[in-house]
Amino acid sequence: MANSPTTPGLAPGRLSSAEYLENFADLHPPLSAHEAAVAADRCYFCHDAPCVTACPTDIDIPQFIREIQSGRPATAAMTIFDRNILGGMCARVCPTETLCEEACVREAAEGRPVEIGRLQRHATDTVMRAGGHPYTRAGETGRSVAVVGAGPAGLACSHGLARRGHDVTLYDARPKPGGLNEYGIASYKTVDGFARAEVEWLMGIGGIRLETDRELGRTLQLSELLESHDAVFLGIGLAGVNALRVEGADLPGVVDAVSFIADLRQAGDLAALPVGGNVVVVGGGMTAVDAAVQSKLLGAESVTIVYRRGRDRMGASRYEQDLAASKGVGIVSNAQPVAIHGGGTALEVEFARTRDADGAPGETGETFRIAADQVMLAIGQSLEGAPEGLALDGRKIAVTGAGRTSLERVWAGGDCASGGDDLTVTAVAEGRDAAEDIHRALSGESS
Repeated sequence: MANSPTTPGLAPGRLSSAEYLENFADLHPPLSAHEAAVAADRCYFCHDAPCVTACPTDIDIPQFIREIQSGRPATAAMTIFDRNILGGMCARVCPTETLCEEACVREAAEGRPVEIGRLQRHATDTVMRAGGHPYTRAGETGRSVAVVGAGPAGLACSHGLARRGHDVTLYDARPKPGGLNEYGIASYKTVDGFARAEVEWLMGIGGIRLETDRELGRTLQLSELLESHDAVFLGIGLAGVNALRVEGADLPGVVDAVSFIADLRQAGDLAALPVGGNVVVVGGGMTAVDAAVQSKLLGAESVTIVYRRGRDRMGASRYEQDLAASKGVGIVSNAQPVAIHGGGTALEVEFARTRDADGAPGETGETFRIAADQVMLAIGQSLEGAPEGLALDGRKIAVTGAGRTSLERVWAGGDCASGGDDLTVTAVAEGRDAAEDIHRALSGESS
């Protein structure tokens, strides 16, 4: 159910214009040239660097930092883009605190890692600000590929294929390309329309035709794509939202957090976006944190994240949990909702205390309630629109190797495919690797 300014308890314009600007400013402002040089000087340039092993896209991190240290940020950017064409976005949204920076030797020795993410942004922004596109497309091969889903996996795959001379048609169900980067990430992590700007920059390679408002299974059929293209890559993400099956889950004021974040990202005026005075977010992943923090930044008086397991089991990193706490968001662990109470609108959420038992939360018999005029559900997403005939692995498309599905000439990657973590950087790696495999297949090379 969508937010409505007429829903009791929800109200737009809770803050002044200056407060909205301050609250939704860049979470990690870019480094100046001097700051980048100082940050780069802290790198030990390790042999067999653990940060590289921790990076899902295998960026040569010591190499690009050395290039920044030497005053060559544009060269550093190419070291990044050669492995991760969406390195600009990943620099902003990657959980570096649990990936490369957690593995950093400086982190182990001093508790303060090299600022790899901010250095990566410094390098990639340098090239993107310069205009143009740094790669030259190979000669046309005469082969065409359909890429369904213009999110991180689809974009990375499209660029890799176009760079090798194949013609790519990129389809997306939404009005704008970008997928999660455009619709699903907290606004303060990617300011100034960066997601859209990055897509436009990426497509500067040439050879990619974008068609929006084309949804697989409705206006787009896999059989037709296979007839008109030599190969198909599916990067359709997880469009379904898991339902909360408790009494009162259909009350006004109960919304899914994914839609809330998307509405916020597309809002032309944040002051027009209604938010509750008392907000409860159910879930423990990044979506829960992004929804909770942005609710607080929109002016909610009280925001509480409630997660059914212990805090150490939350999908959101400790850094993200601490960020939420620093913005005034409360976190209650070991509790799961059993009912939402209200006379026509959400007024209270009833929770049962839980304890982890044999890997699953078990109720203790104790219950409590939290007042809420807006309840956001961030309890996971599911696959929708997978074509018939595709083998599934649980709730995702089953893949082997570099994204090969059970159907000939069909690859898949990103959140919709089995295997890696549901992270932007992992999706980029899977799209990149699938492009390489598709190219080999189209070129008649052995895989």
